[in-house]
Order: sequence, then C-alpha cells, then structure tokens
Amino acid sequence: MVFPSITSKTLPAKQFNELLLPAGYTQLGTAPAQDNRIKTWWTHSIYARVEAIYSPDGAVAITAYHVS
Repeated sequence: MVFPSITSKTLPAKQFNELLLPAGYTQLGTAPAQDNRIKTWWTHSIYARVEAIYSPDGAVAITAYHVS
C-alpha cells in the first residue's frame, strides 16, 4: 500500500484523521498538552505509534511524529 505524502506543516484535523484512518490507524487516547493543546496517540498493528498535537479546539493538527 502506498500512502500519500504530507507536504503541509499543519492540516485541518478532519483531513489529517482521514489520512490515518484508511491507513489502519486507530485513536488510542488523548491528554492535555502544553499551551492548552491536545495530544493524541494513534496506534497501528504494524507501524509505529503516532503522537499528534492538535490546536486547543481540536480543529488543526499542528504536528505529528512516530514514537517507539
């Protein structure tokens, strides 16, 4: 399976989530993050977990990265 490249520094949360869900990721949980942002963990059965940081209102995915 080929996944699309993300070339934007931020994405609307809906668009970001629509990339992860078809790729087989499921949301594992959320927690408060620095500056009232929201930290979300996404899990996958094969690939490394993704940690994403969203805007305080959850509307924008600000950054995301794989964690081991």
